[in-house]
Amino acid sequence: MDRRAFGLGAAAILASAGCSGATSRFQSYQGPEVTGIVVNKGARKMYLLHNEEVLREYKVDLGFAPVGAKTVEGDGKTPEGTYVINRRNPNSSFHLSIGISYPNSQDVSEANALGKKPGGEIFIHGQPNDAKARRRAARVDDWTAGCIAVSNDEIEEIFSMVKDGTVISLRS
Repeated sequence: MDRRAFGLGAAAILASAGCSGATSRFQSYQGPEVTGIVVNKGARKMYLLHNEEVLREYKVDLGFAPVGAKTVEGDGKTPEGTYVINRRNPNSSFHLSIGISYPNSQDVSEANALGKKPGGEIFIHGQPNDAKARRRAARVDDWTAGCIAVSNDEIEEIFSMVKDGTVISLRS
């Protein structure tokens, strides 16, 4: 074997060895089923539950105006109430994201009564992919437009643990 062939072969082996240690944002989870999620906005905590047992606890950032329930689009508030995890976005602008079924019919009625739109696109997500937005988020608490933000490592874990259809309860 000539030196060039040896060098190319060694480089390929080293490259593949380096890849095997890389972590995937799509983790697998084999533990107890997550039967519910509770977000305590006042404590800035989110809990993944299996029945009454807390499986995981996370510190969260909320909307930029976190006190009170979301009523209209652009108010910067994180919703309050009971919803369902109804979608996931592996190509999110925020690393990974899991959708919350806000607004429900009551949210729509309340916003309509004010002559406004209720807003939407509420997610549990990781940090911004955009470097400028990530630096801004690192400087302040409660930086989202109404979503629930966790670290990228945490959203990877949550993404693997939580199934669509899981009930989420958001409270003051």
